[in-house]
Amino acid sequence: MSEDPNEDTPAPATAFWHRHDTKLLLGSATILAVGLIVGGYLLGDGLTRARAADRSVTVRGLAERDVTADLATWTISYSSTAQNLAEAQADVDRDTTQIKDFFKELGFPQDALEPTAVNVSSYNNNNGIPQFTVRQRMSLRSHDIKRAQDAVRRQFDLVRRGVVLEEGSGMAYTFTKLNAIKPEMVAEATKDARASAEQFAKDSGTSVGGIKSATQGYFSIEARDGEQGGWGISDSPFKKVRVVTTVDFYLR
Repeated sequence: MSEDPNEDTPAPATAFWHRHDTKLLLGSATILAVGLIVGGYLLGDGLTRARAADRSVTVRGLAERDVTADLATWTISYSSTAQNLAEAQADVDRDTTQIKDFFKELGFPQDALEPTAVNVSSYNNNNGIPQFTVRQRMSLRSHDIKRAQDAVRRQFDLVRRGVVLEEGSGMAYTFTKLNAIKPEMVAEATKDARASAEQFAKDSGTSVGGIKSATQGYFSIEARDGEQGGWGISDSPFKKVRVVTTVDFYLR
């Protein structure tokens, strides 16, 4: 029997695999193209969000508070010079008694005043006569600020009693309760910083977000009215506490 030349014959295997590879390549190309589009979108969106997240403003916030000192310290320095040590020491002992009586009369307890230093020096004057100098310091420490102020106002009573006060004999007032007001003052300074940031954001057409970073700053305690201590001048018990914070706010 003869074979019909028009009879259908199966396609060669090579042609089948060629069509199959073409479909695979087209599918892979489509997936790759979609992946590039999605990746590009995500990358662009990520960069946009990164730029938005990087926008920030740095401002400073101030907080101040008037306080009254709660500790008074007064270092009283006095001395005596004589041709012999015993005489100089006797004069210093007399002054010490006068100082103790002075504070006792003002109502200070006995343990509020105590000696803190003593020094003895000697030299020969121009005539070759030996001279002895005895220096002593007494320190007052009290939380009674009102009584301490009264003592300062009456310090010339010591001079009238023959006590010669040396340079550096002045009252110093200290505020020791800073830790009790620190949290509130930091909050006030941060609030002040946010107000500045909001004004900046308003001017630039943005809004203020959360805090990016913050630095508390240094607390300072100074005389409220600018008084300065010194020779014969006492410090002021009225203080001003001040803190400046630096805050970075996100802008959105």
